[in-house]
Amino acid sequence: MEAQGLPAALALVAGGGAGLSPEKRAALGVSLPLLQRDYHFDRVWFWGCIQGVRGVYYIAEGLRPDRAAPRTRLYSLNCLDWSLLTPATKEMLAQAEELKGRFQGDPSHEYNLADLSVEVAERLFGGGKEPVVKEEARLIATIELIDRAVGIVPRGAFVKTPLGPVYENRHFEGLSLAEAKKLSSYFHFTEPVNLKNKTLLEKANLDPSTDFLDSLEHDIPHGSWSVQLEKGGAVVVLRSLLWLGLTFYHVPMTKQYGYLYFGTGEKNLDLPFML
Repeated sequence: MEAQGLPAALALVAGGGAGLSPEKRAALGVSLPLLQRDYHFDRVWFWGCIQGVRGVYYIAEGLRPDRAAPRTRLYSLNCLDWSLLTPATKEMLAQAEELKGRFQGDPSHEYNLADLSVEVAERLFGGGKEPVVKEEARLIATIELIDRAVGIVPRGAFVKTPLGPVYENRHFEGLSLAEAKKLSSYFHFTEPVNLKNKTLLEKANLDPSTDFLDSLEHDIPHGSWSVQLEKGGAVVVLRSLLWLGLTFYHVPMTKQYGYLYFGTGEKNLDLPFML
């Protein structure tokens, strides 16, 4: 969420207990516009924070005009000084999925995968490499995993041009209340997977300019999203039960929407047994 819209966004997701102190809000209001200026971003969003044992990682994302392009991510320990994160690699993602437990809040902290499983360490670190993962690499991978799994947008909020780039839809005026309560009205804002498996007959009823992403209605496990009406029915809130702490909000018939993450960066692996 952008700096100017952050106070309103925090108020809309506060039902889940998430929030920032006035000091942190003020710091973000100053530092995020500076990030946009210094890195020449088209926009800067506050993504949320990951709570560690000894510290908190505050995350921001820089966006280019093509919204489908890879995002530039930065983190801060105080909401003022920001450090650039490298793009996530397949190796980082595989290593992060093997790590369990809380973040420490120290980017230089090292995890030894050999202490967890010798077989996993040999599989992920072939060639005699030391099976050590820094927490900064785990942070990079965790943000990427969360964005891929539960980073969502309303249907019609973005349009895909015939040449490929994706832009914000200037004509998007929000979903109706009836549509906003349906999971099929929300898309994962990442490379589609299920869409490629649809038949030609199913694709015939889709608009290629807006229906170019995977919807939430077929997410596995079924029931991994909680849809609620708040503020007297004026706000639709979706909460992920797979990545606890991810809250998406949308005010029907307006352009107000977004998501924030306030959690420990741990995936809820017990969810299939809880449904």
